[in-house]
Amino acid sequence: MLAASAHAGQVVTILIMAVALGMDALSLGVGIGMKGIRLRDVLRISTVIGFFHILMPLLGMFTGHYMSSLLGHVTTYFAGGLLILLGGHMVYNSFKGDGVQVLDHRSPLGLLLFSLGVSVDSFSVGVSLGMFQSDLVLSVLAFGFCGGAMAMLGLLLGRKVSRNLGDYGEAVGGAILLAFGFMFMF
Repeated sequence: MLAASAHAGQVVTILIMAVALGMDALSLGVGIGMKGIRLRDVLRISTVIGFFHILMPLLGMFTGHYMSSLLGHVTTYFAGGLLILLGGHMVYNSFKGDGVQVLDHRSPLGLLLFSLGVSVDSFSVGVSLGMFQSDLVLSVLAFGFCGGAMAMLGLLLGRKVSRNLGDYGEAVGGAILLAFGFMFMF
């Protein structure tokens, strides 16, 4: 009986962490969705984010306790820096008009950088979980499902809001990414 309640507690804890990690994907998805996004791109981006939400904690769990104190700070600054660059670029492009785009979320590099920026905090969580005996499969699947589903929800919400904001949608989306980037950094 005691073992069953301990397992249930572990499952609830993993699900709460999965939802918390997915909140970044939700809020940042709103920012990207405000640029105006096709449904096909919503599916592609949310799938890649879901994959990174599986890969990053898995890598973190395997890394374990060896570098947890160092990597916790490094990954936070890395994620913040990526989001600041992406957000600043979006704000710049919104005022620049239809000029040259340096980074596009539809390009492989843009998709990779955005997905990595959204998912890198789950690496730190994976490092923490690697120090404890946690259910590996349940953890990474919960993180992946919540990250992908919440990214999709955020992208769809941002897409809906962008129709109401018109040309200012990209600037607002970029400002959201900038805000989250600065929150990660400081």
